Amino acid sequence: LLTAAKAQARPLFDEFMCYAKVELAPPTPADFQHFREQAKCMKSGMKSTGKRLCSTTVSEAWLNTLVTIEVITWFFMGEVIGRRHLVGYKV
Repeated sequence: LLTAAKAQARPLFDEFMCYAKVELAPPTPADFQHFREQAKCMKSGMKSTGKRLCSTTVSEAWLNTLVTIEVITWFFMGEVIGRRHLVGYKV
């Protein structure tokens, strides 16, 4: 039974490890250089923030809205899990 479960889970585990190696890797020095360049662009481009805001497409705005809703949802779900009660704290 254990061998069958192990054989069945192996492809899923291999796929997980493939993605984990890419997504969970620490940043490289080249990444830090890219971050510095982006920070410089942001610092010099603060005056043109209005232009960038006006050039946001509908699909980008919708995606930003969905990401914001997801973050807020996970925050409140964490609060409920932390309290171990749906409404308020048990005193």
